[in-house]
Amino acid sequence: MAEFLFAASVFVLAMVALGLARILHGPDDADRMMAAQLLGTGGIAALLLLGAATGEAAIVDVALTLSLLAAFASIAFAKAADAPAQDEAAGEDRA
Repeated sequence: MAEFLFAASVFVLAMVALGLARILHGPDDADRMMAAQLLGTGGIAALLLLGAATGEAAIVDVALTLSLLAAFASIAFAKAADAPAQDEAAGEDRA
C-alpha cells in the first residue's frame, strides 16, 4: 500500500509542476494566484500522501500548517485586489 501512496504523491507533484507554467505565463494576477493556490493544494495533497505512506505525524502537521498559510494568502490577495476598487470609489465620492 505504501508503494501506491508514494506513486500517487509523485503523480500529484508532476501535475503540480505543470501548474508552474500558469504562474510563469499567466495573463493576469488572478490567474497567477489561482495557479499558486493549485500548487499549494497539490503540495498539501502530496505531503498528506507521503505522511500516510511513511506513518510520520510530523509530515501531516506540516501539511496542515501549509493549508492555513494558503488560506491566509488567498484572503490577502482578495483584500489587495479589492483595495484599488475601494480607493477609486472613495475618490468619486469626494468629487
